[in-house]
Amino acid sequence: MRQGAATRGARASHTLQSVGEERAVTNLAGGTAGEGPGPVARLWHVTLSVSGAEAPLAEVRRGLEQLAHDHPFLLTSRYARDHAEIRYWEEARDLHDAAAVALRLWGEHRQTAKLPPWEIVGLEVIDRETYHQRVAAGYGPAPATPVGVHPY
Repeated sequence: MRQGAATRGARASHTLQSVGEERAVTNLAGGTAGEGPGPVARLWHVTLSVSGAEAPLAEVRRGLEQLAHDHPFLLTSRYARDHAEIRYWEEARDLHDAAAVALRLWGEHRQTAKLPPWEIVGLEVIDRETYHQRVAAGYGPAPATPVGVHPY
């Protein structure tokens, strides 16, 4: 599994604790800092939706491609002039940590990837089992959905 995502999950716990939440900082093994192994990190399927003022399609595509290059864990991105959707797998201890990382993704990489100044307008984080149940029931993304950056 990706150690980078586990590290981001640990940072998310630390960040959330520093703004008043009563949570312990986790180590990479999933336990609390200074303790032995605790809960194991799990995979979460994340869908992040962003929207804002229209931007040139070529610039939106280039920004999403740069984001995918910088963070190869991104599975697929779809985009239009005024919105985009990013889907990827995140490794985190729990939904709370996966969501915290996802909510920072766009803002933290807006400058480096030259992404449009859009806001997050939607977030879905589901566990791996739920994702596979949806796909099996025909409600998830089509298995043939190509990986990469694509227009709507």
